[in-house]
Amino acid sequence: MKQILLEKAQKNPELIWNELLSWLFVQQNQFSSAFRQEKAIFKRAEGNNVQRLENLGDMALEANEAGVAKDVFEYISENTNDEITRLNAQLNLIDIDLLEANEKELDAIQKKYEELVAIHGYKGQTLQLQVAYANFLTFKRNNPQPGEKLLKNSLELPLNERGTAYIKLALGDILVYNRKFNEALIYFSQIQQQLKNDVLGQNARFKVAQTSFYKGDFDWALTQLKVLRGSTSQLIANDAMQLSLLISDNSLEDSTQTALKIYARADFLAYQNNTNEALSVLEDILQNHKGEKIEDEALFKQAQLYETLKKHEEASLNYEKIITFYGNGILADDAYFALGELYRKVFNEPEKAKNYYEKIIYNYQDSYYFPQARKNFRMLRGDAIN
Repeated sequence: MKQILLEKAQKNPELIWNELLSWLFVQQNQFSSAFRQEKAIFKRAEGNNVQRLENLGDMALEANEAGVAKDVFEYISENTNDEITRLNAQLNLIDIDLLEANEKELDAIQKKYEELVAIHGYKGQTLQLQVAYANFLTFKRNNPQPGEKLLKNSLELPLNERGTAYIKLALGDILVYNRKFNEALIYFSQIQQQLKNDVLGQNARFKVAQTSFYKGDFDWALTQLKVLRGSTSQLIANDAMQLSLLISDNSLEDSTQTALKIYARADFLAYQNNTNEALSVLEDILQNHKGEKIEDEALFKQAQLYETLKKHEEASLNYEKIITFYGNGILADDAYFALGELYRKVFNEPEKAKNYYEKIIYNYQDSYYFPQARKNFRMLRGDAIN
């Protein structure tokens, strides 16, 4: 097919051939080749719309092709005349830099943010810059106070309802990080009331539940989560179901909720990026609460944290333990999918990855991961994916 398309493109240079070639290269994970086609399309298309390039950059990043994604976003930044499009590309480039940044490199990244602020200032059209910078200061530099101040100042700008909710959601996250739980709950509740049927409102309700969980107010968290099980966002509904089951299962077995309180503390430490401390707290659960329902949750959370530290072998071992000892539990499909992703993206063993995806396809057809597992399985098998 590639040969036919290349011949067609040479004989009859219409955009459709470039578009089909780009599509084909993406299916084969040849993002550099797809980028060459997209550049040709961008140069020749009327209006020079960058939407296709932005989509390609996002897909390359999702496929762990950070180098290609960086080339794409640099190209957009250099070739667009639109201020907001250029800003979005530059923020994507910073996100790519942050993937592997050490402490020294964070200083340079902070200067990039400061330069962007100097260029764009603080205005309603650049809220994404304000939120990104505030999150950087909080979650990467452990300095929430200036991030909090920045976003509170942003609320003074003339914003529409969704813009206000967007800022309040980010501000609430920073307040939670800084243990200002009650103030964060006020902002989340305001969004929840103002945008009841909107995904932003549902996200805010989940954050109310999550914050209540961190506080140890498990009953109120459950009340919020029950409403969210029917969320229009499948991701929010799935997260709500997982947290709801975690609380209810471990409240029935232990009326004092001792292990659950320890787990909530570990979860909050992970939220604050205190990864090693969170791992130690989870190890306490695994050593002192063996055989209790919370054990598989602790194993899974620990595995996720190992992945953030690039300790992929340790993560894999934890996922395998969940499958072996809790194969009938609620996290079995999560563990199978996580292993599939590890073997596909990190260990580069596609046959093993296929086996794990296949388990979900045949045994967990109502799983949240089923559509993506089927897509990944077919891609590894060599099928054309729409």
